[in-house]
Amino acid sequence: MIVLDTHAWIWFISSPDLLSRQAIAAVNAAAKDKSILISSISAWEIALLVSKKRLKLTIDVTDWIAKSESLPFIQFVPVTNSIAVKSINLPLPLHPDPADRIIIATALSMGAPLVTKDSKLLGYSPIKTIW
Repeated sequence: MIVLDTHAWIWFISSPDLLSRQAIAAVNAAAKDKSILISSISAWEIALLVSKKRLKLTIDVTDWIAKSESLPFIQFVPVTNSIAVKSINLPLPLHPDPADRIIIATALSMGAPLVTKDSKLLGYSPIKTIW
């Protein structure tokens, strides 16, 4: 089981060659077990990036997310009250980005490593990261 950071999800679906070898291996193994997890906050983050024209998808963002939802090996994890509170109570030092904090709290709650290239998260010791 793994949790994908937002960019890892985008790259996995649209440009898998941007993933590291270790990330690809982890994603492929999790896909076989149908255990790729994505925080619902990542859908919000992608929609926000598209609306700000910082991300361009080949199809409408709603359809892009729906196609990901239909993949049998991906499960979306809702932002529960527990995850929301955990994101506020994460040990410092950690940057204040709320989406990253929720993604980290999701990985911790699920007991799963986080696939990310984000240097701010790679060195964050409470979670195991893969890149």
